Amino acid sequence: MKFRRYAGDAAALFILCAALVAVFFPYMFILIASLKDAAAINRPLDWGFTPTLANWAAVVRSDIPRQAWNSLVVGALTAAISLATGAPAAYAFSRFRVGGDAARFVVLSAQMLPPAVLIVPLFLLMYNIRLLNTLWAVTAAHLTFILPFVVWFLIGFFDDIPRDLEEQAMVDGCTQWQAFYRVLLPTARPGLGAAALFAFILSWNDLFYALLLSGGDSRTLPVGVAGYWTFRGVELGQMSAAILLSITPMIVLSFLVQRYLVRGFGGGIVKG
Repeated sequence: MKFRRYAGDAAALFILCAALVAVFFPYMFILIASLKDAAAINRPLDWGFTPTLANWAAVVRSDIPRQAWNSLVVGALTAAISLATGAPAAYAFSRFRVGGDAARFVVLSAQMLPPAVLIVPLFLLMYNIRLLNTLWAVTAAHLTFILPFVVWFLIGFFDDIPRDLEEQAMVDGCTQWQAFYRVLLPTARPGLGAAALFAFILSWNDLFYALLLSGGDSRTLPVGVAGYWTFRGVELGQMSAAILLSITPMIVLSFLVQRYLVRGFGGGIVKG
């Protein structure tokens, strides 16, 4: 019995180690590539290279920092607007069954629309109102698929909050809106935190809308990273450094809000 148990533990440990290597190997490859010069990059199995920070210096001197700031602004605006409008909408769907199940399906189907369906009307709209090649155009485009996701995501959290909480608040003199703002929103903070994080990540990673609706000083980080694919080929060293810069904020942000993520995915907030 002991041998069988040890064998099972050893097999589980081997599988976990293999999964860990599979997950982290691409990041290690990117990190190593960012520290190689152009000649050493062409020898991927050569581990005896001399590390250099030339790729990082070139990225820092390029437009990448400004594009990262643009992505940060667009992501923050998208997450804030999505929560400000999505939370009341999700509350209305949860408590008042607005539109019934058909309206919920419409919200879900809006999130599933292919980006190519909306890009032409969005492009023409932004051109006519003179917002093309601005951060507002990219933000508006991101809201078309992130806002429905936030609404759908938060409906389940409001469904898990007992109605007794807001009813007691209304008995104490709160209006419906005050009960929502003062009682339900603080209770739903894990869900709000998880929804905000995913909204920010979806906006941060978007390339399609940013590529077609931004330009010049309004380009975002994914567009800048893709720009290292040139007619001369892929500038792999600088692209690797830019990729690492682009994923670092997401890693830091995930650690900062992991408490909300664990509670948010743990199955609701308050059980009745």
